[in-house]
Amino acid sequence: MPARYIELNPLRAGMVADPGDYPWSSHRRNAYGEHDPLVSPHPAYLALSTDPTQRLQAYRALVRETIDPTEVEAIRLHLQRQHAYGTGRFRAAIEAQLGRVAGPQKIGRPRKPNAAQKSRL
Repeated sequence: MPARYIELNPLRAGMVADPGDYPWSSHRRNAYGEHDPLVSPHPAYLALSTDPTQRLQAYRALVRETIDPTEVEAIRLHLQRQHAYGTGRFRAAIEAQLGRVAGPQKIGRPRKPNAAQKSRL
């Protein structure tokens, strides 16, 4: 869940000791149920449980889970390159909404067609 990466950013940066201490985070709303008019529950959050108390507990447990360092690196790489991070289906949906490519492309100029390809053109 990308929310875990986002919620832990202030902690990784050494800005806070707990994700709930960061004032511009949705963590207190999603993990402890504190009212925040700017935060509305997203489908992945709601899918954690139908019971609100269990959902809060599940979210706290989810955020506490260790993120695989290779996943953190992959997220950062996608962010730096401005690529959508997710499955091919997710990326295709984002590209359809944006009307532009949101994933890796081949680097460099297109190859020149060889003689056989030229004859077909």
